[in-house]
Amino acid sequence: MTGEPRRRGRPARTSADEGPGARERILLAARAEFAERGYDRTTMRGIARAAGVDAALVHHYFGTKDDIFAASVEVSFEPALVVPTILGPSTEGIGERLARYFVAVWENPVSRAPMLAVIRSALTHEGAAKVMRAFVARRLLERVAAELEVPDARFRAELAASQMVGIAMLRYVLKVEPLASADPEEIVRMVAPTLQRYLTEPGPSPGTGPSSGGAAGPDATTDDVAGPGPGGAAGGTED
Repeated sequence: MTGEPRRRGRPARTSADEGPGARERILLAARAEFAERGYDRTTMRGIARAAGVDAALVHHYFGTKDDIFAASVEVSFEPALVVPTILGPSTEGIGERLARYFVAVWENPVSRAPMLAVIRSALTHEGAAKVMRAFVARRLLERVAAELEVPDARFRAELAASQMVGIAMLRYVLKVEPLASADPEEIVRMVAPTLQRYLTEPGPSPGTGPSSGGAAGPDATTDDVAGPGPGGAAGGTED
């Protein structure tokens, strides 16, 4: 049988592969694949096929599946652009700005689809959960808290994250009523004061916090706070 022998190895790159829009096409394809198939069933080859590029180019731009998954999350939030907006000119109103931004991301169908994939995948796959932890807690909320120069920035960021991720789960994933049908403005109005308190309220005075060993309140008597007495009884004698 005659004819030119089949060439083996990686397919030659085309001008479409290496064009200036290749990375953006890959990222858009990845978002669609993760949203439709979830983390587990999405593959780098599938992303490449959907983007119309060589699979090696996906690895070149994004490395691993975790990396491109993280990039898909980031393009929905754009933390580098939004953090200055959330911080604003002062700390006043930061809770409302953060709540409004988060709700807006989820209310937008374009950004909601990949975020649903993130949430659902994080419940069953440690790789996806790791991406979500890294992004929500550190890339966004900790950057906000750190700029506020408040104590316990990491803890505050995690508390704020717990509020917003919980809302996302109940409203958009589980669709629990009445939250699932609530007006977005009402959600912002109710949640903003809590986020404001988490991110800006001064910490407790020294010796009065939960790690201080249980300091007595203002109405405590000397018997209430006395050390162990004779016989090992704290604050008094045995009955």
